[in-house]
Amino acid sequence: MSISFNQIPVNLLTPGQYVEFDNSKANKGLVVMPNRILILAQMLAAGSAAANVPFIATRLADVQASCGRGSHAALMFEASQGVTDTVETTIIPLADNGAGVAATGSLAITGAPTQAGLINAYIAGVLVQAAVAVTDTPTTIAAALAAAINANPDLPVTAAAAVGTVTLTARNKGTLGNDIDLRLNYYPQSQATPAGINVAITAMANGAGDPSIATALANLGETQYNTILIGLNDGATLQLLETELTSRWGPLKQNDGRAHTAVRGTVGTLNTWANSRNSEHVISWSVEQGGSPMPTWKHAAVWGTICAFYLGGIDPARPVQTLVGPGLLPATQEKRFTRAERNNLLSYGLATYIADAGGNLMVERAVTTYTQNAGGFVDPSYRDAETMYTLSYLRYSVRARIAQKFPRYKLANDGTNFAPGQAIVTPRTIRGELIALFRDWEEVGLVESFDQFKADLIVERSSTDVNRVDVLLPPDLINQFRVFAAKLEFRL
Repeated sequence: MSISFNQIPVNLLTPGQYVEFDNSKANKGLVVMPNRILILAQMLAAGSAAANVPFIATRLADVQASCGRGSHAALMFEASQGVTDTVETTIIPLADNGAGVAATGSLAITGAPTQAGLINAYIAGVLVQAAVAVTDTPTTIAAALAAAINANPDLPVTAAAAVGTVTLTARNKGTLGNDIDLRLNYYPQSQATPAGINVAITAMANGAGDPSIATALANLGETQYNTILIGLNDGATLQLLETELTSRWGPLKQNDGRAHTAVRGTVGTLNTWANSRNSEHVISWSVEQGGSPMPTWKHAAVWGTICAFYLGGIDPARPVQTLVGPGLLPATQEKRFTRAERNNLLSYGLATYIADAGGNLMVERAVTTYTQNAGGFVDPSYRDAETMYTLSYLRYSVRARIAQKFPRYKLANDGTNFAPGQAIVTPRTIRGELIALFRDWEEVGLVESFDQFKADLIVERSSTDVNRVDVLLPPDLINQFRVFAAKLEFRL
């Protein structure tokens, strides 16, 4: 028998009509790669979820019940859903470090109001208002403001008032509480503190003791999470995460992903921070010191989800520049990084955003923290997030193509004389399939330079294992149109 059946035996004697199905030639074109988001973030003790155990998140109310309202996990999920609710999202909630300390800050009110009005306090970028009457004292104003803060269970702080001072305490322990921005009158043209009173702000500080993510990473299993959102940005956390992602990127696991975090600081402190990192698997978004009032964990969630949706779900090679981050307030003009400063941050491996004329924050360039090769020399090969998402998809699609086209096939040398219909593959057949796959990649704009690929492609039977084919795949990745430079040489 010349045809290789999968299920019908050659010695079948009972009469009948037997038809089997073979889907190895059914699919044409490129496969769709599964796209998943993982959120690693702190929960509250009031949450019902088990710490370090992943669960699929679908509804905000359920996440709030599982992780606690106002927790980093609930707030990051809400921010991510503000970008898209079409990407499957898993949360691994982290319990606070038992030895951790919650950050605190305060708003101290003094004076006597000479006009009625509103206290317009912004807590982590969220407006909280308290009415002020001319008969109010600092103590009554502080009590009203504290009550307004506590009335919003989705704020990352709780409040207590005493003798004209509102003391704020972060719901979660750890360093991220220090990044909770406190300010008044974000829109100064329409907001003002009532005349006669003064509000002195003491910034959130003294939060310490972040949780370890070691157990959470151990519980990931083999599921591939294409994009990981994490607010924590300390060295110990990122070292664990980078090690995990490097392992997942390797050829024996191939369940790779990219992580997004965010760091706040001046150009100098951010570059110092970036000097300690060098991973093609981590994108760190730079946030201005005293700039955007949104906490860094929200920046990580928003920008990371944008990359997950557009690079992981639509086109891994199309640049994400100019995509708007919903729900993010920009820094005031004087606090925004200049073009020169952003250029410097990008060179150190920090991703940047810009504000448009309408106050919307937009992606400028999503770069990884990878800036140097193993020899310590500048290396741009893994600079852009688009490169990493593209490589991930190319690997997935070539694996899917070979697995789909040649399941349970025998392997023979080129030139072997076997009957048509036999489940036999040769290096030449595989080469032809890879060339066809390149054309599919090329058609959707993932690669270029077909002649170079065809000339450099090597497909050969292993000299040490007769059951193995070794392949050198040399695709030239498509690039992103980022800079237009022109010399306008005019004539009179």
